[in-house]
Amino acid sequence: MKARRAFPVLLLTLTVAAGGSRTLSAAESAPAGAAALAQESEEMFRLGRLLFEQLAPAEVKAQYDFPTKERWDAFVAKFQRAMAGNSLEELGSLAADGRSALSALRMVPGYQDLADWLEQRIDEIEGANQIVQRKPPPKPPGAPVPPPSEYQPVPHYHDWLTRVRGRPLPTRAPALMPKLRAIFAAEGVPPEIVWLAEAESSLNPAARSPVGAKGLFQFMPETAKAMGLSTVLPDERTDPEKSARAAARYLRALHGKFGNWALVFAAYNAGEGRVGRTLAARKAKSFTAIADALPAETRMYVPKVCALIAVRAGVPPERIGRK
Repeated sequence: MKARRAFPVLLLTLTVAAGGSRTLSAAESAPAGAAALAQESEEMFRLGRLLFEQLAPAEVKAQYDFPTKERWDAFVAKFQRAMAGNSLEELGSLAADGRSALSALRMVPGYQDLADWLEQRIDEIEGANQIVQRKPPPKPPGAPVPPPSEYQPVPHYHDWLTRVRGRPLPTRAPALMPKLRAIFAAEGVPPEIVWLAEAESSLNPAARSPVGAKGLFQFMPETAKAMGLSTVLPDERTDPEKSARAAARYLRALHGKFGNWALVFAAYNAGEGRVGRTLAARKAKSFTAIADALPAETRMYVPKVCALIAVRAGVPPERIGRK
């Protein structure tokens, strides 16, 4: 008889968080969110087992066993370190568990919107793992150092360009993108930046994260309200055109603060406070100068967005917003 695998702990933690009453804060508070997951491990283990018993289809139960408490605790600790830190090695170490979690989630009815959110996070985790596994070639002795310039390459951009090139166009793109590009242009934001939505939600207007973000642009409730979106019925974060207008306004405001699109993408992911404090601490003005001090997820998110814009819209990072 074939042995059953342990049901992915990552999936259970996400499912518990998505269905629970507790709402964690935005990406800027990711360390606190990870700590909360660890502190609530006992309760989440109990709730996860209950959800598995009540919601998992028979075919899932035939393939998986519920994980032991020891495996649960070990993974929560690993997850906490990876999400709170800036180590690509730690983030990449979640790749196998992440892909297994996504495959299992696709089998659970009613969780497609969460799966479309998770798809992009797993992509970033796998991207980190791929970069860690690839050893960069050593620089030859005496190699010339390029002079400083206005444009500084985004770290790992070419890794992500290779990764997303040839990736199928999301099925919703032909219907959504013309309208969304027009909205961004009308709001004074480079229309090519609308492809940030693919990195956020797999272009699913109903995508949701376990920490409370929703929609194409994954607005948290507080940010959505600040941008004029309703988060109660109807939840306007799931309205493609209204959420795009709000996202464009928010991105325009971030650009007014940071003056650099790579920094804008970092702030969108990690929080403008986190990015602003890191720039100030390092007396820096570019994403490249602070990338290694930002969360590992952000270090993957920024080059991924830049690569998607280059592949989907034909605009490389140094040409974003320029004629």
